[in-house]
Amino acid sequence: MMQKKRFFLLSVFALVFFAFRADLLAQDSTKNIFADTTRTSLHFQFTAITQYHGAFRAPYSGRNSLDPHAESATSITSTLFFGIRLWRDAGFYFDPELAGGQGLSQVTGIAGFPNGETPRIGNPSPTITIARAYFQQAIGLPSDSTVHLADDLNELSQDLPLNRIMITVGKFALTDFFDGNSYSHDPRTQFENWALMDNGAWDYPANTHGYAFALAAGLTMGDWSLRVSTAAEPTEANGETLAYNSNSHGETFELEHRHSFGHNDGDVEFLAFRNTAPMGNYDEAVKDPAFDTDVTRTRTFTRNKYGFGLNFEQALSRNVGSFARLGWNDGTNESWAFTEIDRTATLGFSFRGALWNRQLDVFGIAGIIDVLSPDHERYLAAGGYGFIIGDGALDYAPETIVEAYYQIAVTDAFMLTADYQFIANPAYNAARGPVNVIGARGHVEF
Repeated sequence: MMQKKRFFLLSVFALVFFAFRADLLAQDSTKNIFADTTRTSLHFQFTAITQYHGAFRAPYSGRNSLDPHAESATSITSTLFFGIRLWRDAGFYFDPELAGGQGLSQVTGIAGFPNGETPRIGNPSPTITIARAYFQQAIGLPSDSTVHLADDLNELSQDLPLNRIMITVGKFALTDFFDGNSYSHDPRTQFENWALMDNGAWDYPANTHGYAFALAAGLTMGDWSLRVSTAAEPTEANGETLAYNSNSHGETFELEHRHSFGHNDGDVEFLAFRNTAPMGNYDEAVKDPAFDTDVTRTRTFTRNKYGFGLNFEQALSRNVGSFARLGWNDGTNESWAFTEIDRTATLGFSFRGALWNRQLDVFGIAGIIDVLSPDHERYLAAGGYGFIIGDGALDYAPETIVEAYYQIAVTDAFMLTADYQFIANPAYNAARGPVNVIGARGHVEF
């Protein structure tokens, strides 16, 4: 208990300190610490999230169940974003990251987990890792116009041809370049639930912290963009070690179209993926007594998982935006890197505070429905466990979540957020819950 209190006090102290420091920097006319040069970029973020749920109905619990007793958990992440221009249209980005704390019930018991920062945490004690280290080269194509990229997190200020090829290689998160959404993609400033920050059915290649060694290429032609990537996969489900070989790799394809509807911007993205890894098979684990309903015992040198996603966003006015995602994967082999969701549908809205004379505040509300494949459902009902869910039995029902948040801009660089999530049928189990999760988030960025 004393260690928890010290950790929480340290988080609050760091948040207040960096908020003060950020406020001083925000008084300058720029957010780039190295504003006197165009060759480098340096930014910083600090995020602390505390969440709590009260006691809830649970006639039984298993190894991966959410604790039915009241509990709280705090996570922190702190990241430096450094970029340097190597030559024309080429840059190198390097992000050391400190992460620590924990999620509710050690991040088990809910497929659409409520804290999107917890994948960054591999150890409760604050630990420094290299989140990103990658090279990026833009290749201009014949174009009638240019686009200006403002200095930002992992973005050097530069003007590029509208039509271009972008090549990225190194260590990064696949979600940095795929499945982007203006209203629901960053748990540090937007919705916090896993199934809202990314497509829950996209089992994207990543280690425990959410990063992978990968090669990505993108082609932009006017309002259209095409992106493809190949990446290393973890050597075991939700593992830290990555491997890239004939038995372990993941490919992602995404086609994007940007449009304008009634003078309001919108975007549609179609995503497809195929992963190859030594996954176990749910059906084999249930049918063969030798495997004792343990999917890990059915792992072989290579199995595949494939799926599709649709990502939609549409501004309804200057201060109101809407978004939706649909996702599906085959759900035959075990979830490997992200979470245990086989089908998902989300819908949400974002409202800027300008509507009520709070220019930088944001209010968001969204709903999630997550579903299992028949094979995955039978496996859990038979008493099987995945790496994040499993109650030892299952009264199956879709996991249904509603999240609402209000973010207050204390300064341009310091934000406080109140968050609420209602979770029905946690881990797809109608016998347990519902669960009410309340949270507070502090975020500094400059």
